Amino acid sequence: MAKSAPVKMSVDEVLQFLKQHGNEVAKPMLMRHGAREPFFGTRIADMKKLVKRIKKDHELSLALYETGNSDAMYLAGLIADETRISKAELQRWAKKAYWYLLAESTVAWVAAETPHGLDLAREWINAEEEMTAAAGWATYSSILAIAPNEELNLEEIEQLLRRAERTVHSERNRVRYAMNSFVISVGAYVPSMTHRVKELGRRIGKVDVDMGGTACKVPPITPYIEKIESRGGIGRKRTTARC
Repeated sequence: MAKSAPVKMSVDEVLQFLKQHGNEVAKPMLMRHGAREPFFGTRIADMKKLVKRIKKDHELSLALYETGNSDAMYLAGLIADETRISKAELQRWAKKAYWYLLAESTVAWVAAETPHGLDLAREWINAEEEMTAAAGWATYSSILAIAPNEELNLEEIEQLLRRAERTVHSERNRVRYAMNSFVISVGAYVPSMTHRVKELGRRIGKVDVDMGGTACKVPPITPYIEKIESRGGIGRKRTTARC
């Protein structure tokens, strides 16, 4: 079966679709997590209907992100062209990522798929702004998920693991979550470090993160990795950071 050709859409057309598929019931919960107006609460499953039609559209993705509408900004990441987005554009995206869904998913996923990902991860990890720092750790986690292990800098990863052990409990709220996820990603995607990370996870213990009064929880490092081990998933890479 032949693949369908991409459909060109305007920003207004996309916003109209997102509005039509908005979910007012979900909005209060999303706002407790950090989302703020303007946004519609559109389900990601509905956004992916548009992704199937649009495919990748560099100019549209940049324009959608500039709207400041959280739903449009998230969709922008799903249709971003990783071969065209520049380092400067990713820097602007990181500055505008005001809550964790944008910082730790949209920005991190797209950055990790570009040639700029590692440089940006290193820079952002040391940022003073909480969401930018969280984006840095999340970007590195996404790189671990998709990059061949022979291309990884294991010495640098080891240094970041040591940093996480020293500082995770004193870090800013979302940085704690992103650090915890980074440690899990090392254990899950780099088999030579899995045993090391499980031991580290036991020393780190429970990482407390304010989840906005919702039922969401922070995954415990060692038990989470052991679950991945039990289903034979250690070292299994992904084809894309975006999901």
